[in-house]
Amino acid sequence: MRYDSVTEAIGNTPLVRIDPAVHGLRTIDLYAKLEMLNPFGSVKDRPAWHMARPHLEGAAGGDGTVVELSSGNTAKALALLAGLHGLRFKSVTNRMRVPEIKELLLLLGAEIEELPGRSECLDPTDTDDPLTHFHRALSDPGSTYLHTDQYFNPRNVEAHAAGTGPEIVKDLDGRAPDWFVACVGTAGSSTGVARVLREHDPQVRVLGLVADKSDFIPGIRTIDEVHQVGLFDPATYDAIEPVTSGEAIDGMITLIRRCGLLSGPTGGAAYQGAVRHLRRIDSEVERSEGPGRRRTAVFIVCDRAESYLSYVRQRRPELLGRAARGQVAAALTDAEARAEARVIGVDDARRWTAQGDPRPLVVDLRSPHAYAALHIEGSVNIVDELFEELVRGGLPFDKRTPVLLACPVGEKSLRHAALLTRMGHPDVRSLAGGIVAWRDAGAPLVRA
Repeated sequence: MRYDSVTEAIGNTPLVRIDPAVHGLRTIDLYAKLEMLNPFGSVKDRPAWHMARPHLEGAAGGDGTVVELSSGNTAKALALLAGLHGLRFKSVTNRMRVPEIKELLLLLGAEIEELPGRSECLDPTDTDDPLTHFHRALSDPGSTYLHTDQYFNPRNVEAHAAGTGPEIVKDLDGRAPDWFVACVGTAGSSTGVARVLREHDPQVRVLGLVADKSDFIPGIRTIDEVHQVGLFDPATYDAIEPVTSGEAIDGMITLIRRCGLLSGPTGGAAYQGAVRHLRRIDSEVERSEGPGRRRTAVFIVCDRAESYLSYVRQRRPELLGRAARGQVAAALTDAEARAEARVIGVDDARRWTAQGDPRPLVVDLRSPHAYAALHIEGSVNIVDELFEELVRGGLPFDKRTPVLLACPVGEKSLRHAALLTRMGHPDVRSLAGGIVAWRDAGAPLVRA
């Protein structure tokens, strides 16, 4: 195949059957749509090009800047597309949580601005959030930026309705699958593909996968976060289920080692969530119908493994031939963290910090910018990465000092609370829902 431009190579990715010996399903054929084989390496190549193309064709060779609120694959694809057209690219985000992605963006010539956002993704209803202010400025008709606006741009959905969905139907010999399984980030791929599949067969069932509330999986939102995304419509999905980072890594390893697919954790989450959901159905079908017509299910492998080695190293160092240096919170399984951590709600935490005897030391694990914007009065700021280093050397606090840990949504603080409890601290608690829950409950926050 010969192309005049790399953009012509976007799409037409393979659909690969997963060996039933790997997943164990008896009545369902499971297929992986390999979006990681797009030229820029991810499922986001399609919407990035579809959203940016109207801007780029008119601005090529000028002095414009493409900008997007993204810290992942959309930013990577847009940076490359902007460079192809002689333009600059700027990524605006709360925090770059995957170091390899940040380094790759810098290599691509991107400008990165990490604003002290109050949530992990844009929440347009939070009028005090710096990310919201920036988004509104970008959307202003007088803005000089070329804003692709992935959270609200219908061309995000159209890219998959025009390409990904029809390709799946074509590769299944003109049939839609019985199930389509998608991780939900901007909701573009799941919405666009589901629309096309249901046009072919209204009985197609769509499973949306979100990150567990106390967890982080690159590219996947929690159920609270997806409701902030303008493209998200709950009616798209027949079911929405959470997956954990542990499941994502387990699925990633299965796809890599058993299937030869160099999947990242998002694809691993899609595989693991699909198999978990389909096994229940598989057993019912086999029991009620016996061997008969085989069903089909499709999930998306969103991107590749190489960009997430630090993510794996932090959570499962043994997979990379490393022993954990001392004890680290990320080494705890999700079940261990939930079982061992003491969690306290906002109302009880307010009483504890105001009336406790002794009153707890409140430790805010967020970035300095987020802490400076708004924090619990009297709290101290120790960024989670630094806190992890302190814990490697032993308990960082006197056992007689009660401790309340807080992070954006209660994810990091839960793990650190579990670890400190395991290490012998008698009274350390994690703020349920983090600073976001504190803010939403109307509890007071102060500025630095």
